[in-house]
Amino acid sequence: MAAAAALGAVAPTGALWGLVQDFVMGQQEGPADQVTADVKSGNYTVLQVVEALGSSLENPEPRTRARGIQLLSQVLLQCHSLLLEKEVVHLILFYENRLKDHHLVIPSVLQGLRALSLCVALPPGLAVSVLKAIFQEVHVQSLPQVDRHTVYSIITNFMRTREEELKGLGADFTFGFIQVMDGEKDPRNLLVAFRIVHDLISRDYSLGPFVEELFEVTSCYFPIDFTPPPNDPHGIQREDLILSLRAVLASTPRFAEFLLPLLIEKVDSEILSAKLDSLQTLNACCAVYGQKELKDFLPSLWASIRREVFQTASERVEAEGLAALNSLTACLSRSVLRADAEDLLDSFLSNILQDCRHHLCEPDMKLVWPSAKLLQAAAGASARACDHITSNVLPLLLEQFHKHSQSNQRRTILEMILGFLKLQQKWSYEDKDERPLSGFKDQLCSLVFMALTDPSTQLQLVGIRTLTVLGAQPDLLSSGDLELAVGHLYRLSFLEEDSQSWVAALEASGTLATLYPAAFSSHLVPKLVEELCIEESDLARGDGPTKCSRHRRCLQALSAISTHASIVKETLPLLLQHLCQMNKGNTVAGTSEVIAVCQSLQQVAEKCQQDPESCWYFHQTAIPCLLALAVQASMPEKEHSVLKKVLLQDEVLAAMVSVIGTATTHLSPDLAAQSVAHIVPLFLDGNISFLPENSFPGRFQPFQDGSSGQRRLVALLMAFVCSLPRNVEIPQLNQLMRELLELSCCHGCPFSSTAAAKCFAGLLNKHPAGQQLDEFLQLAVDKVEAGLSSGPYRSQAFTLLLWVTKALVLRYHPLSSCLTDRLMGLLSDPELGPAAADGFSLLMSDCTDVLTRAGHAEVRIMFRQRFFTDNVPALVRGFHAAPRDVKPNYLKGLSHVLNRLPKPVLLPELPTLLSLLLEALSCPDSVVQLSTLSCLQPLLLEAPQVMSLHVDTLVTKFLNLSSSPSMAVRIAALQCMHAVTHLPTPVLLPYKLQVIRALAKPLDDKKRLVRKEAVSARGEWFLLGSPGS
Repeated sequence: MAAAAALGAVAPTGALWGLVQDFVMGQQEGPADQVTADVKSGNYTVLQVVEALGSSLENPEPRTRARGIQLLSQVLLQCHSLLLEKEVVHLILFYENRLKDHHLVIPSVLQGLRALSLCVALPPGLAVSVLKAIFQEVHVQSLPQVDRHTVYSIITNFMRTREEELKGLGADFTFGFIQVMDGEKDPRNLLVAFRIVHDLISRDYSLGPFVEELFEVTSCYFPIDFTPPPNDPHGIQREDLILSLRAVLASTPRFAEFLLPLLIEKVDSEILSAKLDSLQTLNACCAVYGQKELKDFLPSLWASIRREVFQTASERVEAEGLAALNSLTACLSRSVLRADAEDLLDSFLSNILQDCRHHLCEPDMKLVWPSAKLLQAAAGASARACDHITSNVLPLLLEQFHKHSQSNQRRTILEMILGFLKLQQKWSYEDKDERPLSGFKDQLCSLVFMALTDPSTQLQLVGIRTLTVLGAQPDLLSSGDLELAVGHLYRLSFLEEDSQSWVAALEASGTLATLYPAAFSSHLVPKLVEELCIEESDLARGDGPTKCSRHRRCLQALSAISTHASIVKETLPLLLQHLCQMNKGNTVAGTSEVIAVCQSLQQVAEKCQQDPESCWYFHQTAIPCLLALAVQASMPEKEHSVLKKVLLQDEVLAAMVSVIGTATTHLSPDLAAQSVAHIVPLFLDGNISFLPENSFPGRFQPFQDGSSGQRRLVALLMAFVCSLPRNVEIPQLNQLMRELLELSCCHGCPFSSTAAAKCFAGLLNKHPAGQQLDEFLQLAVDKVEAGLSSGPYRSQAFTLLLWVTKALVLRYHPLSSCLTDRLMGLLSDPELGPAAADGFSLLMSDCTDVLTRAGHAEVRIMFRQRFFTDNVPALVRGFHAAPRDVKPNYLKGLSHVLNRLPKPVLLPELPTLLSLLLEALSCPDSVVQLSTLSCLQPLLLEAPQVMSLHVDTLVTKFLNLSSSPSMAVRIAALQCMHAVTHLPTPVLLPYKLQVIRALAKPLDDKKRLVRKEAVSARGEWFLLGSPGS
């Protein structure tokens, strides 16, 4: 028994010895993994591995010793966490001793030391011992790249875990690392080495007398000149090295005396990349430098930056120069000054002013803007700098504005003033009298008002922007200034000659009305009311389009200034009253005038969305009024007013839908619940109690045998209920859904039936899953099937099918696939086939009135991708199986789906679908042609290799379509011909002459936009194959 036990104990060691021999002598790599796995599993210990390696480690042949140590190192890299402290000590001593061995052994020794540097059980003092040994015994830069990287890894590991021990070495550690790094060239190693240097500095290791040496060993790489090789597996970019080196150079003020001369030298060089890198590095250095470091170099730095901004042809260099000047000024601004110390900031700014100030007096010369940019860059650095420069520059610019009489010169000067005024907004001043602009307020206002009355549009625009910035300065403008400003903005808002000025004036009015609501209520609103009264009388007389234009401007001005709650309470009643005056027959209102009022109401509603109080005020004021006007207009009367007919038109109802939807989307659930309790009973029960002026001549029953006019108002109900938050409970929902379903298939009024179908679909989309939803869906399916089978209601039933399908597709409902299949089946229908093909466009596109994310609909991400995956294969199969006269419908549907699909999803499927798209170009339907061209144009740019396989067909079809009767198709075809030039040039050259001749015809097209595209496309084909193209 004893002999058997002894044999069992020896067997594993024998097996280990065999594995060791296979690795060392047999040069096999597999045994190393086996030994490592056995050590991890506890079959052997590291000590047993060392014993098995005994003869190999002492072998006189260096290669054999190297293989032995390599095996041990590989085991340690995987098993270092299993080592005991005593074992670590012995292994460290062994490896340190082997650093003196033959150079063939060193790589394996370093790998072992890297493994030991990761040991948690490393006793104190051994990290220092290992590094000393490496510094003394190893000439690192003579090693291959991977072994140098190992040395950096050992240092990094010890710096992470044994920081205090390494700091005990003092400056010797820094000097040792300098020797290790000196001469490094490989970018992979440099990234690690730069990180180590940064840690040496940022973690306060002692640099001793070696600051300059450490700077030299890193700055020799500045500026980085590295181009990664093609298909570089390491992925190191030039930018990585630049940022890593910059972090080192800008990490300590102690480098300043060496670095700043280097930066000045490189900025003054002719190499663009060196200039950029130097200016960016200077920018980074200013974050850690103080006055002491910068003092001796400020004149040279300013001279270099000034020259680059004055003379450079590169916008990037100019931008970096200005950024560096800003950082320099900020650095000088924040340095704490002693009472007896020289104020470097003032002297530095004085130099800048001295060199730039005189150029501001020459608004026509090329150095005026570089000088202004330099001064503004410095002024933007701190409040002190801003005060110093502004107080010197503003009087000069104000004087120059009056000296120069030409509008373009004044515009340049005012734009410079505007730049300095914007800088003032960065700094806050507690004392009103401290503000540097206070002393110039009257002059600035006078100058701005002069600009606003100048005949030059460009000067007016700058004046408007300057007025806005002046108004943003707290307590700067007096009440008299504001009254004048409002008067100018009112005048500019009605300029007819140029659209730019009145648009800018409206925008400025909105901005300033937020800050000064009382001034606009007092001075502008009364003028607009007066203007509206004049317009009403003009419209009553039926005056021409100029008056209509003033009417629209007035409405736009009212909506533009509705940016404050107090102003909204004045402008909203005014707009509603104006609409009511039209309804009373006092004016001859056309469709466009009513739509203009609704558009202004919508803009006010959008501005109210950010303020819950204003949002609710708008909702409870405007919605009842609009509904009352619409209900009144729908009532049967002996004599219809003109406006009553207008209010029931499709375009006007669509504009009112936008107002109601916008006013509802941002309501809180509680307030929305209050509103829905009134509006739904209005449509279901005719409850008009909440409407203003509700003495109507008849009952309002849009669902119960109501007139055609009353049924049309279901669109307003749709706008409201389909914009409510999902968690708002709708009263009488079951009855409402059934009524909508009936109306959706009602014969005689397509507008009403479509509105009902959209409303039904919008409510379906938001309804939570459950039995009630299933019941509604079953009712809808039954209604659709019944309608599609009978003659008079087929079109309405199809519309219902389309909108219900879209509602379910957006929320990934399981029934959506069945309804989509039903829609595909209708592509073969002789009557509904073309409409079914167009229906795919509706399914894939975003709506504006219902089923929108803004209206809280459930719209799942990537619904288009899912629809494509689920349905395009069936469309393709249907196309191949369809009769010849039905194929265009399938092509049209497919084209609509592909046109609205994100291009990254389409590209992988392009090879299989391209032939169908090319066939779609031969379809006589211009809608199919336009949709397909819109789909193909981006593909020509993004998938040139695939598209070039069909270049012959593409060129032929595009040229044919460039003569299409449809202008939109001609333009799209020519844009595609332009895009074709992005395909590989050798593929295109055989077609060059043919295309140039063919494109001569659209050059004479009767439409200017077509001619423009033809010129662009033909020019690209002319240049095809020429040098530099």
